[in-house]
Amino acid sequence: QVQLVESGGGLVQAGGSLRLSCAASGRTFSSYAMGWFRQAPGKDREFVAAISRTGRTTDYADSVKGRFTISRDNAKNTVYLQMNSLKPEDTAVYYCAAKTGGLHFITRREYDYWGQGTQVTVSS
Repeated sequence: QVQLVESGGGLVQAGGSLRLSCAASGRTFSSYAMGWFRQAPGKDREFVAAISRTGRTTDYADSVKGRFTISRDNAKNTVYLQMNSLKPEDTAVYYCAAKTGGLHFITRREYDYWGQGTQVTVSS
């Protein structure tokens, strides 16, 4: 099992930047592909970005491609989401998630473990 704790959310003006972090417990962080998701009020949770165990493979939702960057530091058991050029429509609770898989495995769905989320609010 792995426990995930997100941090780094907050209030930012449109055009600004935030970096989210997700710290994982346990010694097997490198065994998990990681993902970021978000849920805005009244909407379903949606995929944002994913990264493979090695960090060599990444995937992004079209809505964030070119603005957000996912990365990981397996030595620190942490995955990051750098968010630039933020828009009001990026306002949501952001969750990180973990899923076991092969070295280059990456997915947008069926994650096994989830964090509690961190609020991101972008003002216009």
